[in-house]
Amino acid sequence: MDKKLLDILACPICKQPLIYKKEKNELICKLDKLGFPIKDDIPVMLEEEARQLTSDED
Repeated sequence: MDKKLLDILACPICKQPLIYKKEKNELICKLDKLGFPIKDDIPVMLEEEARQLTSDED
């Protein structure tokens, strides 16, 4: 994930910064407890495409 891109991306719901999780290839919003997938090096920033984080991922 490009550092410059990560710096400008924000959660589409709460507008908070996202955390890149390389091992899962997704962007995490801690506030909304959502994981946004990265497909073909493109972040998919749609709420309906995000997965709900489990309690041990918080």
